[in-house]
Amino acid sequence: MKLLCHNKACSSYNSWLEIINKGFYFRSSDSHWVKRWCCKACGKNFSTATENPARWQKKRRINPQLVKLLSSNNSMRRSALLLNVDRKTVARRLPFLADLARRSQMKFLKDHQQLIHTVEFDDLETLEHTKCKPISVALAVEHKSRKILGFSVSSMPSKGLLAKSSREKYGFRIDQRPMGWELLFSSLQSLVVPNAEFRSDSNPHYTQYVKRYFPNSSHIKIEGKRGAVTGQGELKKVGFDPLFSINHTFAMLRANICRLIRKTWCTTKKLEALSDHIAIYVNFHNQVLLKNH
Repeated sequence: MKLLCHNKACSSYNSWLEIINKGFYFRSSDSHWVKRWCCKACGKNFSTATENPARWQKKRRINPQLVKLLSSNNSMRRSALLLNVDRKTVARRLPFLADLARRSQMKFLKDHQQLIHTVEFDDLETLEHTKCKPISVALAVEHKSRKILGFSVSSMPSKGLLAKSSREKYGFRIDQRPMGWELLFSSLQSLVVPNAEFRSDSNPHYTQYVKRYFPNSSHIKIEGKRGAVTGQGELKKVGFDPLFSINHTFAMLRANICRLIRKTWCTTKKLEALSDHIAIYVNFHNQVLLKNH
């Protein structure tokens, strides 16, 4: 059997050679037997788990269950309780699982997705610890299939009756939504045809980003409708909703990510954690929920 030696200091690194079968070893972190070999050139042992991202984790068996829990309306504390692990373990796994989810999402869109012709996009508003510190989540989905193509998380200043209180308590907040829209539309360029059709609500800021990144596309702006009780206000009180795909996806995000529920005490403390949580859900949404739909 020919395999590649994993030792970078080996004289035969990056070349194929005959290796010695070194049997198996028992991995207690997930109760699996792992195949092991030895390189005849350098004498180093390696196995099928050598390049595994979870190589040094002592409780790697919780990773698949944690992804399901975080994508099914469970908080990090409740996930730790159900998995019988410390809360710090779950907190450390969040960025790790998010990184794996982002890589999986990129590969999924590259390998399984044809160029998109119709895109729906909009912003979902949530909060960072308090209503005085709002957050915007820009999201784009494919029309009809509801596959999530990309998202960005941005802080924004408070508006309306809370604007004055927000400035007094927390100071001036920079509006990062333009950078979030830039990031979202730049990520869509490799997934969407140049003459695609974009659909959104009547937000006046959207048009400039559509025309900047897709000058040959068409942008259909649809007047917003009154929200229904179902879907936490994301679904609309109309017989036919032209933006059903994006509104239904937003409703699913609020239903499956506990920190996005409108009336909840499970709030976001850090924007990075919210972005990681959404990344985990996006990959789960595209590769699990939509397949079982």
